[in-house]
Amino acid sequence: MSESTTRLSVFKTYKLYVGGKFPRSESGRVYEVSDSKGKWLANVPLSSRKDARDAVVAARKAFGGWSGATAYNRGQILYRVAEMLEGRREQFVREVADAEGLSKSKAAAVVDAAIDRWVWYAGWTDKIAQVVGGANPVAGPYFNLSSPEPTGVVTVVAPQDSSFLGLVSVIAPVIATGNTAVVIASEKSPLPALSLGEVLATSDLPGGVVNILSGKASEMGPHLAAHQDVNGIDLTGATGRDLARDLEIAAADNLKRVLRPRTEDFAESPGTDRMTAFLETKTVWHPTGSLGASGSSY
Repeated sequence: MSESTTRLSVFKTYKLYVGGKFPRSESGRVYEVSDSKGKWLANVPLSSRKDARDAVVAARKAFGGWSGATAYNRGQILYRVAEMLEGRREQFVREVADAEGLSKSKAAAVVDAAIDRWVWYAGWTDKIAQVVGGANPVAGPYFNLSSPEPTGVVTVVAPQDSSFLGLVSVIAPVIATGNTAVVIASEKSPLPALSLGEVLATSDLPGGVVNILSGKASEMGPHLAAHQDVNGIDLTGATGRDLARDLEIAAADNLKRVLRPRTEDFAESPGTDRMTAFLETKTVWHPTGSLGASGSSY
């Protein structure tokens, strides 16, 4: 091939990430995604109600193994995600710059913060139990111990404007504590989320732990909020007061845990509240035996 020959561009095909695989939407629908200046970037799947149901099935199937893994092992896998993101840093810098209209240097700072956020949550997997669990004083010859357990399958409506740092900030705490997730990516800027699926697929994360759908939160959200096998819902990206309200009402049918939308700066230190939002507390009583004359027995 001579140097003057012009090669054809190879356009990337973005797909959903469900159950560790990369399907197109079962509906066959796509929609156009443009950058901040209106330039076409890609066609991405417009997920349907059936795609959302399939994602819940995959998340439930993965829950037993993921929640049953040791916290240390989950931390290793989350750290591996950060390693893989570091290796694809330039791709995400480009996608975030296009999605959010940032300069390359500002987009690089956002991507670096997102990678650091993965590392931060990786370090919390085997520590959160010490923070929110413990031994409780009781009046009687018993041990009374409280320990956190994951809620189950959590639907996450990702932030609309923070296409990567915000995305990581809502996914990582859900899976760090042993939950599995069905994520509705930002409708206008889904490319970083769909690319994240490619990273997760090569990061030792079991298929189904995170499932990523692109499309309209207003279309998929009501079905996921009412789904009887979804145990929690994060409404961060449910823009519009009516949508968030309607999803919260639908979630009440099977007593889902709900994290309401709020004003957030994802660049700030996240704290632990996103991890505790989707944790249950199990309390166990155990007899210590009869108290002897000395006042103690074991």
